[in-house]
Amino acid sequence: QVHLVESGGGLVQAGGSLRLSCAVSGRTFSPYPMGWFRQAPGKEREFVAAITWNGSFKYYSNSVKGRFTISRDDAKNTVDLQMITLKPEDTAVYTCAAAAYGATRLDQESQYDYWGQGTQVTVSS
Repeated sequence: QVHLVESGGGLVQAGGSLRLSCAVSGRTFSPYPMGWFRQAPGKEREFVAAITWNGSFKYYSNSVKGRFTISRDDAKNTVDLQMITLKPEDTAVYTCAAAAYGATRLDQESQYDYWGQGTQVTVSS
């Protein structure tokens, strides 16, 4: 059984920063791609960022590019999302996900096998 547990969410003022972390257990962390998605109230879940199995490639949605950074630590089985210059529109539940081995379209939910429960990020104006 694979478990993904997010942490680091909270309330922050616009312009502030947060660092989310996702701990993975139950299977070998590498060589699987990992991703972050978010869902705002009343909206569909959307892709935020993804990282390939070896960390060589990182992908971001246009809305977070330049402000968010995804990283992974295979020794600790964690994937982090550093968020800076947060905006009220970044308010959402952030969820990490583990993709299938060899997955390529990492912006697509269908590529992911396992999901965490999510952590709330609220950005006040």
